[in-house]
Amino acid sequence: MIFIFLLLTAVTLLYVYLKWNFSFWERKGFPFAAANIPFGALDAVRRNKRSFGMAIYDMYMATKEPFVGIYLTLRPALLVRDAQLAHDMLVKDFASFHDRGVYVDEVHKPLSANLFSMEGSRWKTTRMKLTPSFTSGKLKGMFPTAEASSDKMLAYLNNKLSNSSSVEIDMKSLMASYAIDIIASTIFGLDVDSFTDPNNEFRQISKEVNQPTAKNILRGTTSFLYPGLEKIFNRLGSSIDGLERMRDLVHRTIALREKNNLIRHDLMQLLLQLRNTGKISNDDSIWSTETTAESLKTMTKDNIAAHLFLFFVAGYETSASTAAFTLYELMQNPDVLAKLREDINQTLEKHNGQLTYDCIQDMKYLELCVMETTRKYPALPLLNRMCTRDYPLPNSKLVVEKGTQIIISLVGMHRDEEYFPQPLNYQPERFTDEHRNYTPAAYMPFGVGPRQCIAARMGKMNVKIAVTKILTNFNIETRLEKREIDFTVNGIPLLPKGGVPKIVEQKDKSGEGRDMCPVAVGIAYEECQVSTVGRHSGSKQSVASHLDTSATSAEAGVDRETTADEKGGKANTST
Repeated sequence: MIFIFLLLTAVTLLYVYLKWNFSFWERKGFPFAAANIPFGALDAVRRNKRSFGMAIYDMYMATKEPFVGIYLTLRPALLVRDAQLAHDMLVKDFASFHDRGVYVDEVHKPLSANLFSMEGSRWKTTRMKLTPSFTSGKLKGMFPTAEASSDKMLAYLNNKLSNSSSVEIDMKSLMASYAIDIIASTIFGLDVDSFTDPNNEFRQISKEVNQPTAKNILRGTTSFLYPGLEKIFNRLGSSIDGLERMRDLVHRTIALREKNNLIRHDLMQLLLQLRNTGKISNDDSIWSTETTAESLKTMTKDNIAAHLFLFFVAGYETSASTAAFTLYELMQNPDVLAKLREDINQTLEKHNGQLTYDCIQDMKYLELCVMETTRKYPALPLLNRMCTRDYPLPNSKLVVEKGTQIIISLVGMHRDEEYFPQPLNYQPERFTDEHRNYTPAAYMPFGVGPRQCIAARMGKMNVKIAVTKILTNFNIETRLEKREIDFTVNGIPLLPKGGVPKIVEQKDKSGEGRDMCPVAVGIAYEECQVSTVGRHSGSKQSVASHLDTSATSAEAGVDRETTADEKGGKANTST
């Protein structure tokens, strides 16, 4: 009898708590979205129907209010829909929204203390120290290292096409391998080749980190929504899959560099410079660093590992997806493809056929294409901030209280016809002065303000190298029937459900390719209407593009023949 009474009491208290918690925005007088208790806006994520970012997008599309109260499970959050208000929060009123409110514990979990999660003055100091790492001069110094990774990609494609007139390769998986190699090389200072050795240590670690396991999903959720709970997990000794292996890899690389005084033009070298001298040199020609006693170093090895892990997480999927999405849109827009080819060819001719950092920067139409890709497919579909002091909303009597989570749906804003007319149309020209027809405050694929992505220019450089290399060495088959990409339900980034373009045919010796009907897995094409664009004579291959809807993870190998549990050797940390 007592047990039944206690049970009824507990159920009653839980019911009262949930009703009270999910009336938060109503009690505050804010417009709010109806919530499904207890998951709120994330109920579609629980049902495996939408990814986190697309669930927020659904909330964005369900109302026209400038801001609306939502619930991220039990946690109230304010979804800001008005572009100018969102822009002001991130820039003009940054002092009221300078933190993200995610888990960070530099003392007990130093690997959590990266530029994304750091708060207050600690973040500001670190940001100032790291900023010189991404100047034009530093990126120019890293360019040859980055280009070497793209040459490995070309070697892989040429090898695949050397013994066969046709071959199917998923462009998303291809770009995933490219992104792994370029991040390993330019950020971690590792010499890896995921095309010839898809089971190298760095790729294995990346699979562990990005695997959509129950543990990874839980820890990602607690880090983002419940920092206090994540702190408990870490105090109990529970680690995130792959994180300790990456830490060990960084420690080994640092030890090798410092012991042998090795110098390499990459981000690791610049962080070692900061570790040993207290700053990153403003002279872009200086990459060397003198080793100092451990007690005099300004950064620990774990500090460096934390930042490198962030750049890996932030750069891997974003670079791979952006490059693949760009090629997919070029496949569907032959007029854009023709203009981009012309831009690339003319710019290369201007630079004597040499692909350099300055040459890439001169490709103005390529810049417009990358801008339009990151508009339609923002790699991170949302931005989050924590209100750090009470904030009166403009033209309103409402006040956002300190501690409130702020959410901005980038994919929602970027696909809102109020800000971008014909948002699903791929129109690079919308960013030109002559045809500008968008709201500048609404465009923020890398964030805006003091906390905007510090490595945005590096990421764009890597994407541009990949696209340029593909278009100058292969042709892309275009199709008349346009299709929108479906996204997976895993993770936060926008990941394509299935593949994107595929290389399927090699040109014959006469240099004339033949038109092909795209072979799609799981899609019934009523007609085969494919036009060939940009045919060139010589030894270049033909690239046919089609949408593959077969299930695959973003971390799958190019040919998807290797399994996650296959073991490989350790990554080569030599220079």
